[in-house]
Amino acid sequence: MSSITDLLARLEKSGVPLTEEVKTAMKYINPDKFTDHDLEHFWEDRPTLFFITELGSGKTISAPHMIITMLYHLELLKGQDILIMGSKGGYLAALADFIIGEKGSVTIVEPHAEVRNYTRERIENHETRSSIEIYSPIELIESEKKFDRILITGFLKEITDDIRYHVKDGGFILGPIGSSIHQRLIKKEKQDTVWMDTDLGGVVFGPMDLAELEKNPLDPENIIEHMEVALEMVLEVIEIEEESLKRIDNLILSLKELPKDIPILDEFSTEEEILEHPVMELLLSEQAWLGPLWPILTGLEDIGVSDFSTLSGEDYSSNGGHSDLIP
Repeated sequence: MSSITDLLARLEKSGVPLTEEVKTAMKYINPDKFTDHDLEHFWEDRPTLFFITELGSGKTISAPHMIITMLYHLELLKGQDILIMGSKGGYLAALADFIIGEKGSVTIVEPHAEVRNYTRERIENHETRSSIEIYSPIELIESEKKFDRILITGFLKEITDDIRYHVKDGGFILGPIGSSIHQRLIKKEKQDTVWMDTDLGGVVFGPMDLAELEKNPLDPENIIEHMEVALEMVLEVIEIEEESLKRIDNLILSLKELPKDIPILDEFSTEEEILEHPVMELLLSEQAWLGPLWPILTGLEDIGVSDFSTLSGEDYSSNGGHSDLIP
């Protein structure tokens, strides 16, 4: 198994922006304190699983190159107050805690209760330098605390006023903003009443909240969102004939008009239940023209239904999108 020293040397050689502070922190903080899963992927510079929910969705510690990149852009200084949205098992918080020192503070906001409890246990067994607190989203909203840096570790469609409120003057927010198939890593800096954005490039992160991963793959709203975002992106680079665009618009309209109380499918649903599901019946009725466009309109396999002809109870997954940055 590669050592952390070997890994950091490889990443530094490949051009990942590795500061001495981050290098020291990563050598000191052992990632195996924050996961019971094998670290093979970590040493291979890939996302590492740290938790699986009762519904079977996995959460990962980011790939080392992404951890280093986020810490680099955060520009952490001694004594700062840091907010990390999305726990990553507590590993990122431990690294930030090491860098900012005893006069600073780290607050973790984790939307998912199971992951929040897991992270709290790991942090309690970790010797911190500063103080590390773990909040639910509602606890953050009720808090008056403000931060020098806010790091968002899963994609959001937008940075809301509830988040911006907690940034100190001169501080900034760093995170992936967009949809599950199209995001930009944005640094949003506060200068008095003015917000200045810096676009740091295209990325693909998993969602901020595991509930996004646990959406039903045949949820009409889920399909509509992917189709509308993908269509907007596709039309920027390729031309789709007018007849196909009309059919897509009609399909989206039909999905929107489906009743709100349609059956919910899960991993125990039978093939018959899936094929008789109102959404599947609608999609199959349009299969002749929709089939070739399906991978484009749904972000490839983003919503899990990749092939109508072979679809069964095991052919779709709750794991939407990539779990981390793809450089």
